[in-house]
Amino acid sequence: MGRFVYVECLVRADMDALWELTQAPDQHQRWDLRFTEIDYLPRADGEPQWFRYAVRLLPGLVVTGAGVTAGDHLDPDDRTSALRFASTHPLSPIRSGSGYWRYVQTPDGVRFLTRYGYRPGWGRAVDFVFRPLIGWATAWSFDRLRLWLETGRTPERSLWQALAEVCVRVLVTATATALAPPMGAALVAALAVLLPPLPGTPAARRCLRRPTSRPISRPPDRQAATATLPELETR
Repeated sequence: MGRFVYVECLVRADMDALWELTQAPDQHQRWDLRFTEIDYLPRADGEPQWFRYAVRLLPGLVVTGAGVTAGDHLDPDDRTSALRFASTHPLSPIRSGSGYWRYVQTPDGVRFLTRYGYRPGWGRAVDFVFRPLIGWATAWSFDRLRLWLETGRTPERSLWQALAEVCVRVLVTATATALAPPMGAALVAALAVLLPPLPGTPAARRCLRRPTSRPISRPPDRQAATATLPELETR
């Protein structure tokens, strides 16, 4: 699988509410930037849950894939959801992968984290650029979910707010470039990039991108977390 992607955020919300918005496919696809559509397939009692997913790369260009997931929520304060996923679509940047979500109750809120690895679909050279992008999209989506639970701001509203803020920053930078001296324009451009987003705008920078030194009881191994799920084969 190569290197893994890790993202963690603290969500000050009810554990059950967080579990619902991440486990229900119709809710999951609303906040997760990495997916356009997620559909659960019929299953028998006690069996892992199979699903199909779709990602719209461009208008009219949709990449599809399949996966299987299983969740463990017997401990109300320490839950895990493991998954495997794969795509045979020739344009998919991910050929196959596996990982888990972890939900850990703390006095300050729920530590919601993910760790996953994957096999690139476009080769290692392209993945050198793609991997930071998918890591950013994961973190941005986690913060979007956090805002939904903590403030009630819907994912759709958060997206429009983020787009509006980007447009304002681009407009201010373009105006400064056209009217201000070069040094002033450079300063405005730097501020447009470095200033943090508004508190109500999702931001990947609010999430941790590396495991912290803070211990988690019974930390799951990625392979162990997915060991009970069936393998997914791609050609």
